[in-house]
Amino acid sequence: MAKRNYVSNSTESTRMFKNDFLESLTKVHWSVPLIFYVPVVAFFSYKALVWGDIPFLTYIGYFIFGLAFWTAFEYALHRWVFHYHPTTKWGKRVAFIFHGVHHDYPRDRMRLVMPLSASIPLAILVYLGFTLFFSNEFILASFFSGFMVGYLIYDECHYAMHHANFKSGIFKRIKQHHMLHHYSDPEKGFGVSSSLWDEILRSGFEENKSQKETSSLKEEKV
Repeated sequence: MAKRNYVSNSTESTRMFKNDFLESLTKVHWSVPLIFYVPVVAFFSYKALVWGDIPFLTYIGYFIFGLAFWTAFEYALHRWVFHYHPTTKWGKRVAFIFHGVHHDYPRDRMRLVMPLSASIPLAILVYLGFTLFFSNEFILASFFSGFMVGYLIYDECHYAMHHANFKSGIFKRIKQHHMLHHYSDPEKGFGVSSSLWDEILRSGFEENKSQKETSSLKEEKV
């Protein structure tokens, strides 16, 4: 049996703030990112293709570039931001709010996708950062469309990794990878929608360990 390194595997949410408004900002249904960001992707795609008159193949090329860039961004965000270990009391509190709570309550249904209170400011900051590297706003719109689709894949995959039962295929392997991150070693396996960067940077799990432990990990109950 894998070492228990979580507080509860219940699907219920634990309370994080005494204030009801602040508490509401920490919870979100899995469908909310899709409802909010699909129109955002549509807007930037329209901006590139119609306002900017970007050739379709050029749009597709930068869209794929943005999608691929997301995988590196996802890995870096998870490994070096979400898993940063501060030493101060307030720093530890912030780290718990952003990601620690998810490791303590990994199956909390309302905290498996990023709430808009966090994703909107982050998306704005990232977009502004990208403007430093893209002089053409319509090329940036193409790239950002792919980047945001990558984010949506990440968020929805993350929910599915914790609540869907995959029998075979790539999603089963991705789920095994993420379950090992939660229930075996949280300092490995930082890729969520893909294990690509874990393989490149050698922060993944040994194949024999993955096969041996996954059967017990997916059976973890309260």
